[in-house]
Amino acid sequence: MKRFLILLLVSLISLYPTHSLADMAEGDMIVTLGENLTEEQKSNLLEEMGAPADVQIVTVTNQEEHQYLGKYIAKSLIGTKAISSSAITISSKGAGIKVKTKNINWVTDEMYVNALITAGVKDANIYITAPISVSGTAALTGIIKAYEISADKTIPEDVKQAANEEMVETAKLGDSIGDKNAAALIAKVKEEIAKNKPKNDAELRSIIEQAAKDLNVALSEAEMNKLMDFFNKLIDLNINWNQVSDQLNKAKDQISKFLQSDEGQGFLEKLKQFFIWLIDAIKSLFS
Repeated sequence: MKRFLILLLVSLISLYPTHSLADMAEGDMIVTLGENLTEEQKSNLLEEMGAPADVQIVTVTNQEEHQYLGKYIAKSLIGTKAISSSAITISSKGAGIKVKTKNINWVTDEMYVNALITAGVKDANIYITAPISVSGTAALTGIIKAYEISADKTIPEDVKQAANEEMVETAKLGDSIGDKNAAALIAKVKEEIAKNKPKNDAELRSIIEQAAKDLNVALSEAEMNKLMDFFNKLIDLNINWNQVSDQLNKAKDQISKFLQSDEGQGFLEKLKQFFIWLIDAIKSLFS
């Protein structure tokens, strides 16, 4: 009987393989699917993702969506069905995070990148999709869940909550100051915190004000207070700020508003001067 149970266990393991950090390599994919998708929708999404036949699938429930989003948006917005899905493909070490979306109408690619960096996700290509147009707030739950499995790493619950709060608050701020402005503002403040953690509220407020000034956006007092509350929570969490800084640096090509920041403008000015020099050099050949 004992021998039979051992053989049965071995058979089950071979039928349902699992992945961990030890056997997931560059190019490997893990997929998250909403629990309430129809079989046809699941099949269509897997084909859309280009998922291999033996891809590992993680199911995301509506209960999990409410668990991580219930504090930040109305229950009616979360709904009663889990349908948003994603594919996470392991990238090479140091590649950073890249996000692409389809049928996501509220949360932008940049917002996902920011929130995922806060959660500790790194070096992955992420595709987020749904069979119909959705806000996209629920997708982060599945991505983090899948990343924990693929990286064989447990992300603390308070960090998961912070990542979800960041995504929602950035999307709300985007309604006021524009999506790209909001994502760039959050990224710039995190980058400054990573460089030199503020010692008090006055220093934190100064960082937020400077970031807003750099991006030429105006924040209401209510928006400033919301950001102060959020970043104070973030500072108190056990977050690897060196990794945050590194991943933000690699993601700057996705946070397109970067080109309008001081650093981005400096790059453009150097490019402009180069072309002026080149034109002058060409002119001199004919003078």
